Amino acid sequence: MDQASSLRKIVDSKALKIKKQEHSRNASGTDIKGAPRVIAFTSGKGGVGKTNIVGNLALAFAKLGKKVMVLDADLGLANIDIIFDVHPKYNIGHVLSGEKELSEVMVDGPGGIKIIPAGSGFENLAHLTEGQKLSLLSEFEEFNDSLDIFLIDTGAGISSNVIYFNIAADERVVIATSEPTSITDAYAMIKVMSKRYGTKHFKLLVNMVQDADEAKSVYLNLTQASERFLNGVMIEYIGYLPNDPFVKQAVRNRGTFMDLYPDAISSKKLNEIAAAILQAPRRSDSDGNIKFFLKRFIDYRA
Repeated sequence: MDQASSLRKIVDSKALKIKKQEHSRNASGTDIKGAPRVIAFTSGKGGVGKTNIVGNLALAFAKLGKKVMVLDADLGLANIDIIFDVHPKYNIGHVLSGEKELSEVMVDGPGGIKIIPAGSGFENLAHLTEGQKLSLLSEFEEFNDSLDIFLIDTGAGISSNVIYFNIAADERVVIATSEPTSITDAYAMIKVMSKRYGTKHFKLLVNMVQDADEAKSVYLNLTQASERFLNGVMIEYIGYLPNDPFVKQAVRNRGTFMDLYPDAISSKKLNEIAAAILQAPRRSDSDGNIKFFLKRFIDYRA
């Protein structure tokens, strides 16, 4: 059997399984319990502190008693291992090549966080083929019942990988700063996701600002542009992180500011954001299941 036939067989069998589960949920009026909350973090441009936020937010969730997994989806330019000061022997590239299973490349981070590292300097990972995307589907399924929170640290920009992982998630958090280029590129990301892929709901976290007023100004710039040019898009403001010297100090020390400087203002702010995310209801259009990768991928291709 050739690769294409094998992939079609995987899609057909898993799609049938998902439809049966959806029928069961619809019949009972309830959703599958214990499914992880899947949140993608993205940005229009690099240098906005996205990966640092993801790593520290993962620790904030863990300290709240949640079982957390982080996927470094900036494939080819790995950074999440630096934030956690871990040294993985293998990475997701070994999964895609068939050399290892996902459980074999996963490493443990602080607070019991599970980390799926990407490869650094591997150009071939920057643009996954449909076959490679599908090969990840079965790997993620086994973790469906053992997670509360699944965080995806996507790359910057609007590459096919970035779009794929954003479509896959239940929720999308856009990271932006007050720099005009960051705001412009964040809007470009929202525009592409909205007009090409029908994504209408985004969360906004503003980083590296002086105060709440500066953060709200970034939010207003984005919402005003979206209301004027994008139909039906809703941007939900979830908070900001200030310019904080302890953040840079933690990066230099190859650690998280949540762990090294728990009393810093950034740590307190991120704890508030983590609690707010958990208290907010899940999106009603969410699949609520790690098998979102397959269903969203099928919808994306349709």
